[in-house]
Amino acid sequence: MLNSFKSPLLLSAILSATLGLAACSESSDTTATDSTATDSAATDTADNKLDTKFLTIATGGASGPYNIIGTSLSEVYVKTFGVNSKTQTTGASVENVNLLTQGKVDMVLALSDVVTDAIEGKNNFEKPITNIQQIAVLYPNVVQIVTSKKSGIKTIEDLRGKRIAVGDQGSGTEVNARTLLEGFGITYDDVTVDYLGFAEAADGMKAGKIEAAFFSSGLPNSSLMELEQGLDLQIVSIDQDKLKEIIASKPYFKTFEIPAGTYGNEAAIPTAAIMNALLVSSDLSEADGYKLTKTLFDNLEGLKTAHQAANDISLATAREGMVAPIHPGAKKYYDEQAAK
Repeated sequence: MLNSFKSPLLLSAILSATLGLAACSESSDTTATDSTATDSAATDTADNKLDTKFLTIATGGASGPYNIIGTSLSEVYVKTFGVNSKTQTTGASVENVNLLTQGKVDMVLALSDVVTDAIEGKNNFEKPITNIQQIAVLYPNVVQIVTSKKSGIKTIEDLRGKRIAVGDQGSGTEVNARTLLEGFGITYDDVTVDYLGFAEAADGMKAGKIEAAFFSSGLPNSSLMELEQGLDLQIVSIDQDKLKEIIASKPYFKTFEIPAGTYGNEAAIPTAAIMNALLVSSDLSEADGYKLTKTLFDNLEGLKTAHQAANDISLATAREGMVAPIHPGAKKYYDEQAAK
């Protein structure tokens, strides 16, 4: 009886000890798993955070590709990083560079000729600007000189003595309009200049208040597409041999053709183009520069959906023709991609 009484007690003790050990073991395993999950979550959180809490992107006019692409990119940054990102409509390139230099915005789109002037302290810039860096070379801004077929204007030389819109004062469009006119021997004294943005220039063309206008943007330009519906539109061609002479001293220009059918044109139209630059402040951390660059290219398909001009943004050409010093974070990203 005594032995039969002790055996259940002993068995019970053994079972209790075994269950206790199992519980300890399970608790230990759970703790290890939670720790791993926490480490992973911490890494994910770090990857999805920026050092900066605000990211304002200066673009251009509300209807232009700058604003459309910039807004789409801003939305990507909000979704990816939860950062307070927004776009700011501006007079475009010159104003954008000045805003970036003054620390009033964090990222800008600008034409390479304007950026070159800023770095060299020429034209619209009284002294060299040293606190901007480049994230990427984007897409070409195509010079589109438009008139009506009844105007008789067929070449840049025909603009002499005419009333023309050259873009907002200080915009990238105005800068390359002035440069191209001078390259063909025409100064602002030889024409009547109106400083009008895309939408205003299109309205002026419709009303017959101006005879021609410069539009410098990605293709197609929405204001020109609307203008095409109510005007017998003609795109002025640019002599490519003369343009090559200009390129010798203004290497940010390149020869380009507006494809047939872009604005109802039966044949391709020879013109000029200038590459767009994506710039940030040199104060932006290397980590943020890396993440912003990587996210740009990780979401390129979405940007292409936003505007056709983004089809020409490519990782393969993102460093070709950079006119500002490259941001170290962007360089790190490109070097990693090149090593793959």
